[in-house]
Amino acid sequence: MPAVFIPVWSTGFIVARYGMPHSPPLAFLSVRYALSVLCFLMWIAWARPAWPRGRAQWGHLAVSGVLMHGGYLGGVWAAVKAGMGAGTIALLVGLQPVLTAVWLSRQGASHKVSPRQWLGLGLGLMGLLLVVWHKLGAGEVTRGNLALAVLALLSITAGTLYQKRFVGPCDVRTANTIQLAAALVVTLPFVPFEPGSVEAHPHLIGAMAWSVIGLTVGGSSLLYMLIQRGAATQVTSLMYLVPPCTALMAWVLFSEPVTATMVAGMVLIAGAVALVVRAPAAAA
Repeated sequence: MPAVFIPVWSTGFIVARYGMPHSPPLAFLSVRYALSVLCFLMWIAWARPAWPRGRAQWGHLAVSGVLMHGGYLGGVWAAVKAGMGAGTIALLVGLQPVLTAVWLSRQGASHKVSPRQWLGLGLGLMGLLLVVWHKLGAGEVTRGNLALAVLALLSITAGTLYQKRFVGPCDVRTANTIQLAAALVVTLPFVPFEPGSVEAHPHLIGAMAWSVIGLTVGGSSLLYMLIQRGAATQVTSLMYLVPPCTALMAWVLFSEPVTATMVAGMVLIAGAVALVVRAPAAAA
């Protein structure tokens, strides 16, 4: 699953770059959520899997859906719409493994933050500064789209931890349906306040088709199963393979530069993830 998940998940930042010139981000995502729910409902009607039992399980799935779809995707797509490059947003969200490992290490006496973990966190922040510092105020990275990227980072981190902690084993199709429906409910009310309109451009149609079939039905289902079956730190560490993959795609498709500074930032954050995830206290 990881070998398939990484390249599929990396395309999410690429389709955002394709689609955002032709639609407001929340309008696009609302249609994506609705079509994805429809696809899952047809799959469920054919396969007839069991639905989660109990209101508590439905509630936990709804919360995780709002975080992992509404907050994460809303932040990513809005940041791209606001001018941030696909490679840059992928790199910023790639700090998730560090945040996850440090959070887990603070839970209980057996998971104290070790000096090695604090060193990893410091290196990760240094890598982040190397990537974005020279771009602040220079067009691509602004305070606004950086705040949206941080929202996406915090949402996917919190959503992963919440799902691992509270969501019990259940069918991936019914679980995804509940999560996406919850994301649609919280996203749709903001659509009328977005500037701009939806343009039926071939890039937008292609981005929508891949977003629904490849990313939501395929990628989100893989992520759900990875979280359900693996430790949180092991799953989130896979996310750090996404930025280099996305940067390569963005370089090929959009000629986004991969500078020596960006490479240095990637190396530093990769080292940070290795330090945090491999530290004994972060094993969770």
